[in-house]
Amino acid sequence: MLDKNFNFLDAEARIYARWEEEGAFKPSDAPGAEPYTIVIPPPNVTGSLHMGHALNDTLQDILCRFERMRGRSVLWQPGMDHAGIATQMVVERQMMERQEKRTDLTRDEFVERVWQWKEESGGTILNQLKRLGASCDWSRERFTMGDPHDPDDQMVKAVIKVFVALHKDGLIYRDKRLVNWDPKFETAISDLEVENTEVDGHFWHFKYPLENGETYEFPIAHDEDGNPTEWETRDYISIATTRPETMLGDGAVAVHPSDKRYAPIVGKRCLLPLADRYIPIITDDYPDPDFGSGAVKITGAHDFNDYQVAKRNKIDMYILMDTKGRMVHEDFVPEKYQGLDRFEARKAVVADIDVRGLLIKVEDKKIMQPFGDRSGVVIEPMLTDQWYVDAKTLAGPAIEAVESGKTKFVPENWAKTYFQWMRNIEPWCVSRQLWWGHRIPAWYGPDIEGYNNPPIFVAESEQEAIGQAKQLYGTEIEVTQDFFSSVFEDEENNVTFIWRDPDVLDTWFSSALWPFSTLGWPEETPELKKHYPTSVLVTAFDIIFFWVARMMMDGIHFMKEVPFHTVYIHALVLDEHGQKMSKSKGNVIDPLVLIEKFGADALRFTLAAQAAQGRNIRLSEPRVEGYRNFGTKLWNAARFCEMNECKPDAEFDPAKVQSTLNQWIVHEANECAATVTRELEAFRFNDAAGAIYKFTWNVFCDWYLELAKPTFMGDDEAAKAETRATAAWALDQILKLLHPFMPFISEELWGAFAKRDDLITASWPDADATLENAGAAAEMNWVIDLITAIRSVRQEMNIPAGAKIPMVYSGDDDMANRMGRHQGVISRLARLLGISAGAPPKSAVQIVHGEAIIALPLAGVIDLDAERARLDKEIAKATSEIAGIDKKLANKNFVERAPAEVVEEQHTRRADFETQIGKLEAALERLKGL
Repeated sequence: MLDKNFNFLDAEARIYARWEEEGAFKPSDAPGAEPYTIVIPPPNVTGSLHMGHALNDTLQDILCRFERMRGRSVLWQPGMDHAGIATQMVVERQMMERQEKRTDLTRDEFVERVWQWKEESGGTILNQLKRLGASCDWSRERFTMGDPHDPDDQMVKAVIKVFVALHKDGLIYRDKRLVNWDPKFETAISDLEVENTEVDGHFWHFKYPLENGETYEFPIAHDEDGNPTEWETRDYISIATTRPETMLGDGAVAVHPSDKRYAPIVGKRCLLPLADRYIPIITDDYPDPDFGSGAVKITGAHDFNDYQVAKRNKIDMYILMDTKGRMVHEDFVPEKYQGLDRFEARKAVVADIDVRGLLIKVEDKKIMQPFGDRSGVVIEPMLTDQWYVDAKTLAGPAIEAVESGKTKFVPENWAKTYFQWMRNIEPWCVSRQLWWGHRIPAWYGPDIEGYNNPPIFVAESEQEAIGQAKQLYGTEIEVTQDFFSSVFEDEENNVTFIWRDPDVLDTWFSSALWPFSTLGWPEETPELKKHYPTSVLVTAFDIIFFWVARMMMDGIHFMKEVPFHTVYIHALVLDEHGQKMSKSKGNVIDPLVLIEKFGADALRFTLAAQAAQGRNIRLSEPRVEGYRNFGTKLWNAARFCEMNECKPDAEFDPAKVQSTLNQWIVHEANECAATVTRELEAFRFNDAAGAIYKFTWNVFCDWYLELAKPTFMGDDEAAKAETRATAAWALDQILKLLHPFMPFISEELWGAFAKRDDLITASWPDADATLENAGAAAEMNWVIDLITAIRSVRQEMNIPAGAKIPMVYSGDDDMANRMGRHQGVISRLARLLGISAGAPPKSAVQIVHGEAIIALPLAGVIDLDAERARLDKEIAKATSEIAGIDKKLANKNFVERAPAEVVEEQHTRRADFETQIGKLEAALERLKGL
């Protein structure tokens, strides 16, 4: 006998352990089973489950469970990303707590510390995914850094092979370009790791004096047509900057070619104050004549826009800062500023400019400033030597794959985002100045005439690099760890020393290989042959550029085939007011807290039910509680079935049921199966969830079981047996359809009714044309709609719940026969005193129901005058509420200053009151003439 309540905490742990023990998550090896593959977006090894993960993995699990039940050989490939900078930061922070520094250790010792941390504390999120019910094949778990105990680890070999192959093809190269530099971690970082935040800043306006005292006439007043009317004589050009310390690295001042104000001095030079060197005044399309003075200082080594201008015009670029953001000890930096932190240098530069009388003004200004998302420090654009991938070349086939439909985006509008990025793609910086990560497989040797400086040997192993070096130098080769050493050759012993690049690869470099590296590549494994390309990728929109695009490029290049056929982009999970969750706002909802309180099923169904394509999810605890109540409703319905001896019958044929009621529920279950299947195939998770919810709660629980009660309690044993078998069959259909969404309660109920294989491997209920019965559906829906209409009138007319009222109807013979067949259930559920045929009596509310006229005499049941007065009062009250809301919404200050969710709430309340008035007026109309 089922317990009174579903103990989800006990059931979730018990059921999940059984699934794992039985190998339920492994791909089927049944003959003819088509593969269905999803690779999990690998969470960071440092991560813990947040609501974005919960949504992402719930949707993947729904698809995997759905396809597994449809007989596909499902592989949901799990694993984690080594998260280079995040993981190194975690371990360094722990060392700091012990008053240790990374540099106190050798590189190898530090890396070993990271591996120890990973074994002890990393990967928490994977166990948390199990709490959510994720049915990944955990036996195949992969890590982007591979296995430290296996020197020939396949995940490592894949990364090295890709790097070497791309380099050989000329698609990876070393170059000096501008990057986002994090002075705290002393490494380049990707755009994804930069947060641009609006802060209070300043605009400093400086004079750059013209060479040899040159002067020109500068317009200072204009007429209505924009023609100059007044001029002043200037011996300088005015520039403005938000970062005065960078002026020490200026290579030019640029103005727009159309800016006539500066035409007399274009091609001349101006003095760079403090640095005391002259720089040219050039023209370029970049400056905006209408912004500021229209003249822009060009600091090519410390600004992304300036870098492009400097490259176009062959302007000198000066690297002003070291890896920690301190001014360098170079001749082009005045000695006074050398060694100063960049912000200390800023203060000194402004003060010294002012002393020279070259500070025009300081303007307060809101500026967008880039911060490292993990370090929290201001990011410095920096010209450095890095490794780059020729992304533009790789992007070509990846663009064509989406254009031709080999890979499609759902919703399809995200393809535009993908194209915009890919068609304007820049070289991809793949090197990071960290110790944790895949070490770049490149070795350097001492300079040699006629060769690039220094010679680079890219190889899959150290021995291979030594071989390349030996061929170049014609000497014995030794590898030194001391790449700062000035001794690179031992002529006496005929030895040349080479050293390995100290940098590691960007984390995204290894995760870009995820769809095929996890399947065994570069080996030709059976899994690779069977499961590549994968079926669908489920991910968030914010990593289309950084992960999806890169998997497309590498997958096509190395596998000669797209890595997945469909990319489903899900929306964001916001709080109940539509605000993005953040710790600073205090509105973060922890999925594990909700699972502990309401169960994994409730959270999963909540997320799926709101996962409409292109619409963000608004999550609140009451919503999750509501879907927990849905589970309770199903549990109670199952207990009712159990108490009425409804048991699954292997010989039961739903196409042969005789009673209209049973034909109807079979038809509705079949329709529901068709709908859920169709919507899941189209990735409309919310519509699929809505269909199973409606069928379970409204059709099966509220109506079918209620309509079946007389049969269960009656004496017709044949009818009782058929209804018991039909109810059990319908409940089984519900459990199957519900399983992808709510796997735990469905599995628990499935096992409670019969000894059989687990639901997770049961067959999906495909729609069957032989189960359609439009006649039975029409008849039972007619009965339900009639009962609903009578109940609605009772509520509108304020008829006491316990009061029974008579009903008189008129209609044709078919309707009379139908009424006769269902008179008992209509009387019971609509609380009628009796049902009779005839003309509508006076003082009766009338309902048009199909071809029938339904009359409900109310004389003596309610006080009609009092009821009219009550309705008038309720209408007046609702009208007054609307007037108050309209007054508030007409207040411009309220609309502009109140939080968006508060304004939206007022619109919602107004709509609710309008709906209420409509119902009240309809009720009042019914009373006319009574």
